[in-house]
Amino acid sequence: MNYAVLDLETTGHSAGDEMIQVGLVLLDEQLSVVHSYSTFVKPTIAIPPFITQLTGIEESMVADAPDLDEVLLELIPLLSDAVLVAHNVGFDAGFLNSALDRCGYLPFDGRRLDTIDLLRILYPTLTTYQLGAVTELFGIEHDQHHRADSDAMATAELFVNCHNKLKGLPLLTLQRLANLLGDDLDDLGWFVSQMAFLKETQTSIDPDAYHYFRQFAMKAGDWSEEQHPRENLDEEAGASVTDWTFPQFLSHIKNEIAALVSGYEEREPQNMMFQEVIDALEEERHLLIEAGTGTGKSLGYLIPALYYGVQHNKKIVVSTHTINLQEQLRARDLPLLQAVMPYPFRAAVFKGRGNYLCLRKFEGKVNMRDFASPAEDRITASQMVVWLSESNHGDQEELNFGNRGADFWGTVASDTDSCLNRACPWFKRCYYHRAKQEANIADVVITNHSMLFTDIRADHRLLPGYEHLILDEAHHLEEVAGKHLGTQVSYYSVQHPVLRLCKDARNGQLIALKSRLANEDVEKTQKWREEIDEVVPVFGDLRDEWDRLFEMLYTLMGNGASGTKSSGDASNGETGQFVLRLRSGKLPDYWSDAQLIEEAINGYLSQIIRPLDKVFAAIKEEIDDPGIAALVTDLSGTIKDLSRARDDLRQFMKADKTDTVYWLEANSNSRAKSIQLYAVPADVSSQLRTYFFDIKKSVILTSATLSVQKSFQYACEQLGLTQDEEQGRLKTVQLPSPFNYREQALVIIPRNFPVLKGAAGDPQFNDMLVKSLTEAAIETNGRMLVLFTSYRMLKQVYDPLKEALAMSGIHVLGQGIDSSNRSKLTRRFQQQQASVLLGTSSFWEGVDIPGDALTCLAIVRLPFQPPNHPLVEAKSELLQEQKQNPFMKLSIPQAVIRFKQGFGRLVRTGKDRGIVLIYDTRVIDTYYGKYFLYSLPGPKIEHMHLEQIVPRIREWLAPVPSPSEEEVEK
Repeated sequence: MNYAVLDLETTGHSAGDEMIQVGLVLLDEQLSVVHSYSTFVKPTIAIPPFITQLTGIEESMVADAPDLDEVLLELIPLLSDAVLVAHNVGFDAGFLNSALDRCGYLPFDGRRLDTIDLLRILYPTLTTYQLGAVTELFGIEHDQHHRADSDAMATAELFVNCHNKLKGLPLLTLQRLANLLGDDLDDLGWFVSQMAFLKETQTSIDPDAYHYFRQFAMKAGDWSEEQHPRENLDEEAGASVTDWTFPQFLSHIKNEIAALVSGYEEREPQNMMFQEVIDALEEERHLLIEAGTGTGKSLGYLIPALYYGVQHNKKIVVSTHTINLQEQLRARDLPLLQAVMPYPFRAAVFKGRGNYLCLRKFEGKVNMRDFASPAEDRITASQMVVWLSESNHGDQEELNFGNRGADFWGTVASDTDSCLNRACPWFKRCYYHRAKQEANIADVVITNHSMLFTDIRADHRLLPGYEHLILDEAHHLEEVAGKHLGTQVSYYSVQHPVLRLCKDARNGQLIALKSRLANEDVEKTQKWREEIDEVVPVFGDLRDEWDRLFEMLYTLMGNGASGTKSSGDASNGETGQFVLRLRSGKLPDYWSDAQLIEEAINGYLSQIIRPLDKVFAAIKEEIDDPGIAALVTDLSGTIKDLSRARDDLRQFMKADKTDTVYWLEANSNSRAKSIQLYAVPADVSSQLRTYFFDIKKSVILTSATLSVQKSFQYACEQLGLTQDEEQGRLKTVQLPSPFNYREQALVIIPRNFPVLKGAAGDPQFNDMLVKSLTEAAIETNGRMLVLFTSYRMLKQVYDPLKEALAMSGIHVLGQGIDSSNRSKLTRRFQQQQASVLLGTSSFWEGVDIPGDALTCLAIVRLPFQPPNHPLVEAKSELLQEQKQNPFMKLSIPQAVIRFKQGFGRLVRTGKDRGIVLIYDTRVIDTYYGKYFLYSLPGPKIEHMHLEQIVPRIREWLAPVPSPSEEEVEK
């Protein structure tokens, strides 16, 4: 069997488009290249400029090329009896067959394999399947991206990699894949089945690297065998652990890192951080410490935490805002520390339960082939079968899901309500209980802010007990606290559980239970089946009323947007976003009608919840079948989800707590189904004090942005911290920057730039912005990140900027236009040397683009939050009641912290050098502008007329001559 690896370059993706280049590589059964073929093709239509920009193929290159008929005559014999392989085979095969049909040939009807599907299944943890990025990861030579000959050869090498990976999988995994994929899924099932059959006929034994359980090959074994890292240390070694002073310990660590990491240099701000953190831990006080980019703050707190924790046998909990930072600590910082520490230690990463796979649910799903979207779900399940043989953690963050992967994950994720605990056959291999056990025996537990509050709401049953807490990305703590100490209900809070329970009269967990009970020889079985039958019709009534309620709420929001002010403001924002605030005692017109529907919903939910709870309890008592027990446990969990949604909805519809902010959000695209109902405490500072600062011995809060104009007052007030001079329990520290910002960053403010009238849509402002960005981008050869506060303005600027830069060969990438995925956009921006990236909210922080990839950062507007957002509005009202100015006490500090985060995108290393353009002249024209500029870490700041900007950029970026060059010039 030969494999024909094909790649086509075309004039576009539409039906009328044509081939302009063909690349084909022929592999034999041993996967050796036996023939390669490539040619340009003369199209009958013009090559669009964007295709030339993408591929480098110009009209002159195809002018003398053979026409399509001639090319197909050479191509058809090469495809005969071969399996067609391509990266996104649907595109290439579709184009090929369209061309064959146009020229009067029969279509290609042989087997097809897609290297994207193979990559998804065989390399489930890859973050991208884009050909250029994957070949780079695999070390495959691929010089000319988007050229058919180079792409075809790269795809052939990729296919060989995939074939070899498949061949090396354990037999059990191959058999599972063959069973999952069958013979009818784009020939993928056939290919895998062939490999499984081949392996079955061999006598080779799979390596001992796997643990086999219930017909799965797994990397992770029994978690109950996990031990404390220093459990078996001999007495002498154990004693030496506590003999070191902190300076001795630190000196040892630094020497070890220097020996391991080339170019390692001590940083004075990091040394200061080491000392401040160890002092706070040992003196049992709280610390607010601002550590800018380049400080090395992760090691700055981990090293003293590990020293203190081991010395005093105390557990330290480290919490981050993002799971990304948790993963960065796991993948980068902890392995380094494991290599340099003078004694063994254990650090555990512990996330919310829904991040871990429930092996019992997954086994049931795979064995029953219970797939809502058969084609997509079988690929996702296959990914996960391979992943089980590679993962120690069972953490969804490791997986790169396809379109419906998140939906599939929702059906197999671990959760409290459906857990069988010790009765589960998978208990000793359970990933969640493994993570919990690792946290229990760890010296340092790395979790996230969300998990801290989930633990509080679960009466501290999740995280191990702790008295010392380090909060990284601490500027997000107050916002996360509000979300978790409040409630949130969406259209899907009831819709998803209902679909799981009873999709219709023939589908759903409840129907499956009824069917299983028919086979049980128990006296009460018939009665239980009848009780289930009585409940089933209620689901239809519930769905109707639920839809009716959300349609009514959407209509109310629309009315609010067009003038109903009795309940506060509703706004139709820039992305078709509606926001409607509810005010206690002044609920909108017709709210009582919505409350009547909610009463009916509450009744229907009770008619489902009460009888089913009783039935499930009785079944658990009477029936021993483990399959039925597992199903009933899952059903009970789903019923608890419905019960929570019922209670949360009732609280929201009352909207009667004066210390809580109630609001609705929706967008015009998904309409009623997009509605989110929020009930959030207006002020969480007292709860933060109660849960953390009053009861913990030491809480250390760190971030690159905690201060406003060198003051920590805003952070202290938001977090419930007070500067108690008598007890001295709080210290605030702002570390100096390790970078020379005066030499590395130039801030330019065009003083003759127009003031923006309104949030967006000012043509004069946009025209001048596009003109200035174009000139700056040409001067810096792209390498520019433009930060917007408005998605609407980003869209208005995108097309004219793209057009203006096309002639200079500079690409424009827009968030929400080219992709909504921040990681993908950042990667594309770094791969395409000449490009400009336009981003909104999520690009203001957490984006790391070091080196020459980013030379210019443009900030279009100061990042003030919309003043009419319900939470901002409520906080402002609280401040007004206290006779304080909300703009100065809330809006300015929030915006300054966001502004500092945005500025921090430019300089990421000691060698980075670049320009920041600020197009919002309020920084120099208003009394509050100084708060923004004075909060920056000392860059050179200049304001000038627009026409002076490009010459100044050129001058700033000109290479600085070395002393020897200067001597020569003299």
